[in-house]
Amino acid sequence: MSSTSSAALQEFKSLVALKFQLYNSLFTSLPFHRIEKTGVLLSLFLLECEEGFSREQSPAEIIDRFLQKNTPYDKEEEWIDLLFRFVQYAERQVVLFDAIEDAAFTHVNDVNGPGTIKQLCSQITQMQKDDAFVKKLNDFAVRIVLTAHPTQFYTGEVLGIINDLNSALQTDDTEAINNYLQQLGRTPFLKKQKPTPYDEAVSLLWFLENVFYDAAGNIMSILKNDLQEFERITHPLIQMGFWPGADRDGNPFVTTDITLKVAETLRFGILRSYHKNARWLKRRLTFKGTQELITLLEKRLYDNLYGGADAEQITQEEIKHILLQIIDALHANNDLFIQDVYKLLFKSEIFGLYFASLDIRQESTVHSKFFEALAAQKILSQGYAGFDESKKIEALLKLHEQAVSFSDNELFNDTIKSVKAVKTIQERNGKKACHRYVISQCNSALNVIEVYALFLLGGWKKEALSVDIVPLFETIDDLANASAIMKRLYSNKTYRQHVKLRNNTQTIMLGFSDGTKDGGYLMANWSIYKAKEELTSISKSFGIDVIFFDGRGGPPARGGGKTHKFYASMGHDISNKEIQLTVQGQTVSSNFGTISSAQFNIEQLIHAGIANDLFSSKENTLTRSEERLLKQLSEDSYEAYIQLKNHPAFVDYLAEISPLRFYSETNIGSRPAKRGKTTSLSLKDLRAIPFVGSFSQLKQNVTGYYGVGTALKKAEAYRKWSSIEQLYKHSLFFRTLIDNCEMAMMKCYFPLTQYLSNNPRYGKLWNMMYSEYKLTLQYLQKLTGNDALMAGYPVESSSIHMRERIVLPLATIQQYALMQLRAKDKLAFKEKYEKLAMRCSFGIINAGRNSA
Repeated sequence: MSSTSSAALQEFKSLVALKFQLYNSLFTSLPFHRIEKTGVLLSLFLLECEEGFSREQSPAEIIDRFLQKNTPYDKEEEWIDLLFRFVQYAERQVVLFDAIEDAAFTHVNDVNGPGTIKQLCSQITQMQKDDAFVKKLNDFAVRIVLTAHPTQFYTGEVLGIINDLNSALQTDDTEAINNYLQQLGRTPFLKKQKPTPYDEAVSLLWFLENVFYDAAGNIMSILKNDLQEFERITHPLIQMGFWPGADRDGNPFVTTDITLKVAETLRFGILRSYHKNARWLKRRLTFKGTQELITLLEKRLYDNLYGGADAEQITQEEIKHILLQIIDALHANNDLFIQDVYKLLFKSEIFGLYFASLDIRQESTVHSKFFEALAAQKILSQGYAGFDESKKIEALLKLHEQAVSFSDNELFNDTIKSVKAVKTIQERNGKKACHRYVISQCNSALNVIEVYALFLLGGWKKEALSVDIVPLFETIDDLANASAIMKRLYSNKTYRQHVKLRNNTQTIMLGFSDGTKDGGYLMANWSIYKAKEELTSISKSFGIDVIFFDGRGGPPARGGGKTHKFYASMGHDISNKEIQLTVQGQTVSSNFGTISSAQFNIEQLIHAGIANDLFSSKENTLTRSEERLLKQLSEDSYEAYIQLKNHPAFVDYLAEISPLRFYSETNIGSRPAKRGKTTSLSLKDLRAIPFVGSFSQLKQNVTGYYGVGTALKKAEAYRKWSSIEQLYKHSLFFRTLIDNCEMAMMKCYFPLTQYLSNNPRYGKLWNMMYSEYKLTLQYLQKLTGNDALMAGYPVESSSIHMRERIVLPLATIQQYALMQLRAKDKLAFKEKYEKLAMRCSFGIINAGRNSA
């Protein structure tokens, strides 16, 4: 262990582990029903779980033994009541741990060290690469797109308590901490109703206003102070995107009215932030030549916020002009408070009048069916439905603005309204406010042309279409075909002209979540890597700059984990013009929940993208032999994963053994858990989030490791082990894959479900998963030379260990409830056991921080 890691671990033990033990004792006074014994009983129950699983007992045996030994209860209803109290108690322990860890963030992490802007600027100066750095900064950005994917199990009220608790913990304000813990005890964790898409937007607006707004300003201020050539930077380095209220894919509750309402709310939110900032500056800028200007700006912002429709609309240029005048005036006053004015200027350049750019998203089959319905109305060529792809494209490109209406299909009506809404938003908030249309499940050039034609039909002119059409490739087959699809699009004169209009830039989205669900961990990551290489090459051959937009989730199985290391490892064969990625739910609060953590993680992404370009070494670009080796590993891994996925009991295992069927009852998101309206469960329609999240609650995490051990074993059998070791030593991409695999495995705990090992229906399937886990563990230890998983990340592994221990009782109770539901046809307390299984999800997922 390095001295830096050792010091960080000591800080963690002192500021997190020790504090958790100390403040956890305050929970004994939390106002639960008969709470005075719950804390003591839960501690005993945790020990019972650990000892019971070591004896290979089932969750039912452990709980039955505990209840008989430690409680006077003899009625089933009393048992259930106690288990519910355990769940409530453990949920709040997780909240406390989250808050303590967040409060210690700047002590446990080196916020001025490797991967930060300060370190990057220092490195640039030492290597005398200032000109190259400025050139890169003017052609690079990090775009963080907040999505409403249902992975946030904390309510807004609880997130607020975590934020306040965090502040109190930083100052060791014991009285405030105790009050917040008392508040926590009385605050419900379960939402009674599903949030609407607008509710989701408002929830994420809190993070924009209270976290990203200041974090972005801080980053640009550091860059200005540490970079002599800062004045030459004219390109916004940080960009924000937003999906809530605009992402229609599989969500029937998102409408054009909602989209327009969210756009207006975002505008109001950023103006409110500017106004708050201007009011603070007004108290500082009391000098001649500045006071009048800041007063003018504050009044203009106030009028736009509260003056009604008659108020003259402020523009981004007006804000910038006033702030530059103030900066000029401050030069005559010894530059006093000039950094604060610059910070507001930077914020206005990043957030404009829209705060975050709305992305419209819809699934490709909706567009296909829309145009088939148009053909039935004879608006398209007769026989359109029977045309091949080329003839359909030809017919679509002849479309122009027409009145379109469907008397019996509100989805189609909303589809055409949505492209008209884009123009409305751009006119109100600026062109950057809504300028992308993402096509999920894109599998042909036709799918892209359908959206292009949709805009023509909605009144847009070809020469003025200020919208990027973004295909999203997700499945393994779609990723393999992506370059051929884009070549066909680039070869189309009309579409090529559109790309030219969009600054010769094409954005392409790649989906990690569905790719992993479809092909397993290694194959998904390798397929995306190769797709990026091929798409970079084909785009370059047409003189087009390609930007990759990664659809990432929280866990390694959905493209999460050590994300910045993936970007640092892309090498020169993959376009690095921008880093764009989705951030959702749980990952927003865990990685970007405070200004410190958000600033640190954004800096890590910036550093990864720029360092990959300016300091790229041999370990960042794979050689042809290394690519062949990774291809073989991926294919062997894929074969193993497909055998698991095609097991006849696989779908039933998810439905019966995991809490999958209760996912939609958690009320954490407006979007249904699966596409379509069928009642039966199919893997194709099942969303990646509940798929991955269900395995994480089972403590099996198969989507983060399955097939890796098999692939490594086969490589050894092929006498390629020395090549594997060299690959691990020299390739940052492969090391990061292994690091993330270790993270997924560290959160596994097979003793929880070992009772299934001899189950007549699921025993073989369970043993397949456990055998692959053990095999992968064996080969990872051999490859890394470490006896323990994540040995190179002592702070993270310690955090995971503590979190997993907190929620072991919840995982045990959840499996117990599911066992009860399976065991009895006419269960007297069926609804209570269902609720118990569902409620356990909250603490389990929240403790994982990136489990869904």
